[in-house]
Amino acid sequence: MTVTDGELRGMARARELGTGALGTTSPNPAVGAVVLAADGTIAGEGATQPPGGPHAEVEALARAGERARGGTAVVTLEPCAHTGRTGPCADALLAAGITRVVVAVPEPTELAGGGAARLRAAGVDVVVGVEREAAERGALAGWLTGVRAQRPYVIWKVAATLDGRVAAADGSSRWVTGPEARAEVHRLRAGCDAVVVGSGTALTDDPQLTVRDAAGRNAARQPLRVVVDRRDRLPATARVLDDAAPTVVSRAGTPAELLAELFARDVRRILLEGGPTLAAAFLRAGLVDEAVVHLAPKLLGAGPSLVGDLGISGIGSALSLSVADLTPLGGDVQIRLHPTRHTGGGARTGGPATDGGS
Repeated sequence: MTVTDGELRGMARARELGTGALGTTSPNPAVGAVVLAADGTIAGEGATQPPGGPHAEVEALARAGERARGGTAVVTLEPCAHTGRTGPCADALLAAGITRVVVAVPEPTELAGGGAARLRAAGVDVVVGVEREAAERGALAGWLTGVRAQRPYVIWKVAATLDGRVAAADGSSRWVTGPEARAEVHRLRAGCDAVVVGSGTALTDDPQLTVRDAAGRNAARQPLRVVVDRRDRLPATARVLDDAAPTVVSRAGTPAELLAELFARDVRRILLEGGPTLAAAFLRAGLVDEAVVHLAPKLLGAGPSLVGDLGISGIGSALSLSVADLTPLGGDVQIRLHPTRHTGGGARTGGPATDGGS
């Protein structure tokens, strides 16, 4: 596989564009595309628009105009070859005169597959698999999880002190982390289709769970708010029931049941913000795909821990995670991790575990 430095830079930019579309495209993938003119300069950029709107390639071609002719399209996902609410992207690339296509991730579905083959049959040079892992771990992760596992991608977010406490012994938890970390939470929410908490968190913290800007104003686009409440504990006065965003109160008995409910609503990416009990239920079930931990340089010595009982009795059985990156957030640190193995859970995953919170 031979690619130029310009194409690699284009792929990095395409991944950024896909990330910028997160939270707006489900159930479609958040794809990014860059069109390079024949001289290698960027002629157009695009990302997947909300369902029914243009795909990333079509957006990039429209911006490139005639400069696309004889050029290269760099795309995070193989261009589709089928007609849905929009026409085939492979045909749009051919009509624009694109002569080379560089793809990160091959199309995994039979319905939309065949784009690379159609392009090659028309004489286009197609390279597939360029920086595939980075693309699969990025904006496409939620959609790919939906295709492969028929469930949403789960990001568990938690804020804790250095000794792993999410609140003090008296129950107070505002604020464990500083303003930069709290702003990052709103960016995380904005990139997800749903935000999930248990009834315990909803009762204790009474969160609104909306996406807000630096001035505290609610954003125009809001993810679905989900409260797991099997015992009807959520009062009608809860802030999460206001009209700032849509809300679902779920009676799901297990994490798997909850994810099935949300998947049926076209949710492909969720932010799990519940307390230690809810987090433990998802971790025991092996249903956390990514963890975002905000650590504050504080010590409490007592108070609820960041996760509940995982059913692990020895260090050899510890749930292992790999660090994807560390980012300073003001005086705090964000650690993004991926589980490298799961606890498996067994019989411990059943029952009302998803009803919890801190």
